[in-house]
Amino acid sequence: MQPFLFLGTRAEDDVADSEYAAVLRFTGLDERDVRRVRLERGALGAVDLADWSGIVLGGGPFNVSDPPELKSDVQHRVEAELRGLATRVVAADFPFLGACYGIGTLGTLAGGLVDRTYGEPIGAVEVRLTDAGRADDLFGVLPPAFDAFLGHKEAVAVLPAGAVLLASSATCPVQAFRIGEHVYATQFHPELDVPALLHRIEVYRHHGYFDPVELDTVLARARTGVVTEPPRLLARFVERYAR
Repeated sequence: MQPFLFLGTRAEDDVADSEYAAVLRFTGLDERDVRRVRLERGALGAVDLADWSGIVLGGGPFNVSDPPELKSDVQHRVEAELRGLATRVVAADFPFLGACYGIGTLGTLAGGLVDRTYGEPIGAVEVRLTDAGRADDLFGVLPPAFDAFLGHKEAVAVLPAGAVLLASSATCPVQAFRIGEHVYATQFHPELDVPALLHRIEVYRHHGYFDPVELDTVLARARTGVVTEPPRLLARFVERYAR
């Protein structure tokens, strides 16, 4: 089997390793079959799509809607590299699943707009599939409504031209979309369980997702989440695209 490529952007080793471990666990694959590149550490380099079964992009603290002057050199580099890769992926209609940061990466293509209009607090949110989502070969493994973990400052306000809306929530109209037949982005995190979410809340308490004085409240709310369905997306992505 051709391996899958996992792209991460988290600078904190423990969170980055936890995210990668979750992707391995929920895909049912091991490190030989899901190769990791940590973009925050160095340049992406050349990616020959023919070498891979598909690409998975994890989340992270970068936001494409941040003012340019507030972005670090690393963030500018990562955004440029991912935009170049995303443009190639869309042109080739190559299997791609971007979680959270995938919204920022794909959502700004082809006239799409990502801004701060539809941010959501950290926790579990009910997500509902659209008719297209229920009929989709990837998202169709999910029930019509399910809870998912998320927490984000930015979201898609205007879909890219030609994109297909697959899922929404009451507070964020675009929870998932597809470009072409094989390029996907989710606003929610399909890899998150409660322990991993609690850990991220602790690590990112000073990153502007919530007032740090509310830490205990945010942790308590996260502990009540019952999220079981989103990881099925990762397993289905592998089932559909492994070659």
